[in-house]
Amino acid sequence: MKRIPLVWQIVAGLVLGVLVGWYFNTHPQYQMWVSAEILKPLGDIFIKMMKMVVVPIVFCCMILGIAGGGDNKSFGRMGAKSLGYFFAITALAIVIGLCFANLFEPGAGTDISGISHNAAEIKLEPSKGALVILQNIVPDNVLVAMSEAKLLSVLFFAVLFGLALNALPKDKSAPAIALVQSISDAMFKVVSMVMAYAPIGVFGMIGATVATFGFASLLPLLKLIGVVYLALVVFALVILGGICYLIGENIFKLIGYFRNELILAFSSAASAAVMPQLMSRLEQYGVPRRIVSFVVPVGYAFNLDGASIFLGVATIFVAQLYAIDLSLSQQILLVVTMVLTSKGAAGVPGFAIIILSATLASAGLPLEGVALIAGIFRIIDSGTTTLNVLGNAIAPLVIAKWEKIALQPGAAEANVKHQAPLHCH
Repeated sequence: MKRIPLVWQIVAGLVLGVLVGWYFNTHPQYQMWVSAEILKPLGDIFIKMMKMVVVPIVFCCMILGIAGGGDNKSFGRMGAKSLGYFFAITALAIVIGLCFANLFEPGAGTDISGISHNAAEIKLEPSKGALVILQNIVPDNVLVAMSEAKLLSVLFFAVLFGLALNALPKDKSAPAIALVQSISDAMFKVVSMVMAYAPIGVFGMIGATVATFGFASLLPLLKLIGVVYLALVVFALVILGGICYLIGENIFKLIGYFRNELILAFSSAASAAVMPQLMSRLEQYGVPRRIVSFVVPVGYAFNLDGASIFLGVATIFVAQLYAIDLSLSQQILLVVTMVLTSKGAAGVPGFAIIILSATLASAGLPLEGVALIAGIFRIIDSGTTTLNVLGNAIAPLVIAKWEKIALQPGAAEANVKHQAPLHCH
């Protein structure tokens, strides 16, 4: 019997999770135990396994992306272009989120007293200047930074290590590069093992969410969900579609090519779970490994289009909820704040809620709004994560075009026609 492709296994897990979650939501005598003891642990195991492999992959790929080229000057040029592109596209995403929130006013006229939610205790640090943020990126101990999954700190050390390898004579750097390459290849094999568990993990995550919150409790916040998703779709088709047109690509063709990764991102709401497969697919599309190995890991720290749109909409939503009028200058200041606070966020479910908390605190807006949004954030998170992944799939194509590097689309065309289940190197 032919094996069912992994993407359909994940879809089956998603549908089954919704059905099981709905059943236990309507049978509350079992709901709490099943959610806490079975469904949530099944989902948490998957997220933990993906977090387990992401840091080693990011570390190795960044070193190979720099040292593999053997030219610090070209790396510096590519790095500057990548960061410039990421900051511009992130700022644009936040502006679009603010515009949609002001246009559709999702928080206006909402009676917050009728919406049940759990109060959330959120510990916030005071807003910091640029130098303090940079200071916090530099790790005291790179092993501690790895254990705590501090992505920017790991990237910082990997960049320095890659530059140092480039500065060594080739006979001395070659063994280290070969070792890192071997570790990278082995980690991609580990990912393929972890991905076999993905359908069960997705089943557990979705089942626990639906069992806990149900459908009726989400109705008062449907307008917020609708505005966020409308902004996500418009950004994907108009902004990212326009960028694809400028570089000679077709957004719909790319969505079809990366459909497995996008479905996994939507169902798991964890962009980290998709990064290894995304990098493999980009290489198959013809993007040089050196560009993929650098742009994708950096993009996961700096290029969060979906999360940026959510921040823009959710901040205005909270202001409208409490009838707080934000002036144009205050909203411009919010854009700058969000561009900074969104950098270096982890690619795991729920990180945008922490960023939103920091943004609201810096703007002096009520933090109670975070607890309200947290109840329905899992639904929004699926869409924002999917756009994050799509944006990071397109970014290496933009940088390759910018660097005047021709792709080799022959292999990609064959893959589109005979697309295999999700796999890695």
